[in-house]
Amino acid sequence: MIFGPLFMILILAVVIAVVVLLVQWLGGPWQGLQPPRHLPPGRTPLDILKERYAKGEINKDEFEERRRVLGD
Repeated sequence: MIFGPLFMILILAVVIAVVVLLVQWLGGPWQGLQPPRHLPPGRTPLDILKERYAKGEINKDEFEERRRVLGD
């Protein structure tokens, strides 16, 4: 008599775990309740591009090509 309810709880826990894992797998990484990321005021894509060039993350050719794409 005691194994019936315990077995039902076990099955329910497995079903919930499978649903949670499936949702995480389909939905990508969990973001929680974090606000969306925005650029700080006054920081343009060109500023970011210049910063990446200054740090050496991209070379001159990449910088020039991306600057042309941005239209500046």
